[in-house]
Amino acid sequence: MNKSEVRINYRVVVPLVLIFVVLTLVFPRSAKFAYDYRKGSPWTHETLLAQFDFPILKSEEQIREERSKNKQVVVPYYRYRQDVVDNSLKAAYSLDLGGYSSIRPQVVASLENIYSHGVVTDEGVKLDKGEDPSAAVVYVQKDKRAAKRPASEVYKESDARTRMLSDVSSKHTKFNVDSVLRAHGVYELITPNLEYDSRTTDLVNSESSPRLSTTQGFVSAGQLIVSEGEIVTAEIAQMLDSYKVEYEDNMGYGGPKILFWLGNALLALVLTLLFFLVIYFLNKRIFSDTRRFWYLVLIFLIAVLTTMIVNKFAPKFMYMVPFTLTALYLEAFFKNKMNLPICVVSFMPLLIFPANGVPLYVMFTVASVVAVFAFKFFNQGWQQFITAIIVFFSLVVTYFAFRFIGMISDDPYQAVLFMFIGSMLNVAGYPLIYLFEKMFGLVSNSRLRELCDTNNPLLRELERKAPGTFQHSLQVMNMADAAARAIEANSLLVRAGALYHDIGKMLNPTCFIENDSLSGNGPHYHDGLSPKESAKAIIKHVPDGVELAKENNLPELIIDFIRTHHGTSNTRYFYNKYLNEGGDPSDADCFFYKGVKPRTKEQVILMLCDSIEAAARTLKDNSPETFSEFVENIVEGKIIIGQLDEADVSIRQLNTIKEVLKGYLSQIYHERVVYPNRTN
Repeated sequence: MNKSEVRINYRVVVPLVLIFVVLTLVFPRSAKFAYDYRKGSPWTHETLLAQFDFPILKSEEQIREERSKNKQVVVPYYRYRQDVVDNSLKAAYSLDLGGYSSIRPQVVASLENIYSHGVVTDEGVKLDKGEDPSAAVVYVQKDKRAAKRPASEVYKESDARTRMLSDVSSKHTKFNVDSVLRAHGVYELITPNLEYDSRTTDLVNSESSPRLSTTQGFVSAGQLIVSEGEIVTAEIAQMLDSYKVEYEDNMGYGGPKILFWLGNALLALVLTLLFFLVIYFLNKRIFSDTRRFWYLVLIFLIAVLTTMIVNKFAPKFMYMVPFTLTALYLEAFFKNKMNLPICVVSFMPLLIFPANGVPLYVMFTVASVVAVFAFKFFNQGWQQFITAIIVFFSLVVTYFAFRFIGMISDDPYQAVLFMFIGSMLNVAGYPLIYLFEKMFGLVSNSRLRELCDTNNPLLRELERKAPGTFQHSLQVMNMADAAARAIEANSLLVRAGALYHDIGKMLNPTCFIENDSLSGNGPHYHDGLSPKESAKAIIKHVPDGVELAKENNLPELIIDFIRTHHGTSNTRYFYNKYLNEGGDPSDADCFFYKGVKPRTKEQVILMLCDSIEAAARTLKDNSPETFSEFVENIVEGKIIIGQLDEADVSIRQLNTIKEVLKGYLSQIYHERVVYPNRTN
């Protein structure tokens, strides 16, 4: 059994150097605000004085409130109708006033004055509810030019008639002017000459709406911001927030640049070492598997670079980033004991650089654990949306927990919306797993689950053509699963390997004893064949299986189980028969499989389970002692002929496998109670 140590060579060092260089280059070029504070808590640092002038920024709530108020202020747009004015004046000149024609000049002058201001319907100027009429204005377009006018100068129809009555009455006091104007239809001459244009109103107001100021005051250099021990009130917190923004955007690092670069390099080195140590202590064999190691490097860099890019260009979208995909991408190819530590290291830039670093780090770490757990139950098709909803609720609960204790003060509606979108992006981003499979030549757990579905067309064909072999494969799968779990091997992988290891037998099923029922009452396949011919037919199921697997696009990882499940052993029955009949041992090469010796724990488990399940059918005694001796002999036989020489399995693990298989046989082949027949 191979127990070679993992060597830290250039294949390990080069990816780690790449991580270090990338992190050093992408870490921010400006300093981060060095003080932590919380509204309602004491200021635990030294007294803080402003180092420079800066504006006090309005809070999101203040800006939202002002924006809401501004939406209520709409300046209406009217078109001046000269044709209405001309028609009214023409009618006034031709009006028959009888004995009161002396009032005509006053009527015409009043009309001209009224129309110069403009007349609207009695509904009046379209002012929004709550607007002060004395301060309201309107747009009036006349002669292709639009100008603002006070809304108070524009007449309603009823107000215009009152104005005409006043104008005419001031010159004629000897008779009832109102009666004359009514009797001769003078009032009907006043019609609206300002026509409301709703489309232009919307367009003009959308383009010219006043821009909100984002500031509400100013702090001068040297001014006190907060004293040591002082409670951080809402006003002080607003000043600190504004100071922090100005500091990080414009002030930056004031010391020697070489020290700043050195600091970034040290942080990059720490993260790189943590990444290395997590793999080294949890599963150092990954360093020997170049493809799997580079995949871990890629996922780590994606998480870190995403944090850096979003924090630099759009920090408010940090809640939308589907960081939990990191855990799902890891879960696809690695065991759970590897997933969380890698996530913990990958998310560490969240602690260092974003404003809400600690809440973000905890939120996405919790969500990642929840995502991996939920994905075990909801991973097929539309069920992934259930996982996304569970992740969303875990994010929301953690977010509001931090908000209730005052560690988060952003817009909750926007944050929840972004978290929902980010959770749904988990579903959209997960199919990239299949791209990673192609890029790195790996087989994901999702793919293995698909392969383990016995409704798979290839397995259905095996069941139809070689039912005995199919049942044998199911038994081997269950035995191998129990053994794999006992030594923490990849149980999903070994289950898939067990189901497909004998698919080559479907090309010649009657050659194998478990499918003997297919022969009916006819002669057995090996009747009349020499031991060499029989051995050749049996051995052929391995290359046949490899060929079938390739034709059906099975992953190379599964094909390796076909190559290794017999290793380089021999067809013992026909080999012994050949020797007993006087055969020449030097001419016995045709009795040996041309396969590959198992290298992984999973391949070792399958080889042992395949041999034990097939041979166990010959046992006559079902006692625990018999099973124990039987398993020991088979395992010892594999060791003696060198089948485990290249296997990455320890003596301790091998002993555990043997104990599990002994117990499994006892459960399957235990003694049954003999039911007595009725005597009367």
